[in-house]
Amino acid sequence: KIKIFHITKLYIVNIKRKKIIRGIYKNIMNDSFINALNSQRSTTAWINAIAQNMINCYTPGYRENKTSFRTFLNSAIAGPIDRSSSQGKAIPGTSTENVYLEGTGFFLLRREDGKKLYTRLGEFKFDKEGVYKSSQGYEVQGYILNDKGEIMQGTKPVNADIYNETTLNGGTVNLPTTPIKLWIDPNNGKYLGKYDEFEIKGEGILYGKADNGKTSTPLYKLAVMNFHNVGGLREIRDGVFIETEESGAPVIGKGEVRSGLIEQSNSLLGANISLFQMAKMQNEVNNKLISTNKQLLEEALKLLG
Repeated sequence: KIKIFHITKLYIVNIKRKKIIRGIYKNIMNDSFINALNSQRSTTAWINAIAQNMINCYTPGYRENKTSFRTFLNSAIAGPIDRSSSQGKAIPGTSTENVYLEGTGFFLLRREDGKKLYTRLGEFKFDKEGVYKSSQGYEVQGYILNDKGEIMQGTKPVNADIYNETTLNGGTVNLPTTPIKLWIDPNNGKYLGKYDEFEIKGEGILYGKADNGKTSTPLYKLAVMNFHNVGGLREIRDGVFIETEESGAPVIGKGEVRSGLIEQSNSLLGANISLFQMAKMQNEVNNKLISTNKQLLEEALKLLG
């Protein structure tokens, strides 16, 4: 009886011991170990975003990656990568046809298939036929103006007060855009057959100039669009974006357009070096946590065995 009692007691103790070990195993697998792995994955995504920013610190028109984090079961989970909407510095372009937007929004482009595209990089030029295009070959969009500088919708000018009020409130105006074309007359080599040169200034107004600059006529206004959620735009190629459900529909942007300049990247090297050091330190902590949890897991498995 005494022998049976001791065997039963030992059996019960072993069962309790195994339950405790299984509890430790479960805690390691479902809590700290998984959280450490999630944090490591998020930190890797952060480091990759920072690396892209550092590589493109001097890429004209580049929009900086911004990484956000949220907590989930006490671990850090990286949120979606956003695009910074801060202003990049102005640098000299390659010609007076280039433009720099000092303000909020994007220049509007259109692909051959009619798809609308958006960019901050105003590295535009007129081709041999006088069509204003981006460096990728997309047509730059604008509004046709009358000789008073009013935007035309069909045969009627758009009310300037309504347009300006809508711009200030960040709203939409259903105005059709058109490719900007200054056809060069092969007979005299002039723009639209009568203008010796052109000038872009103010809010993106393109003027045709004649008589040695004595005559200046407004022809087009560059279309500038903005979004309530700029971070929701999707980049389809370097510096070129399309709208998404997250970004919402485009609204009218505002700002001053200056010719002969283009926008530098809005990513600062110094700031990203500091972030990289922080991310590197966080990654080292994550690796140590994973290593420690791995050792605990191995010990728990030995005890179970």
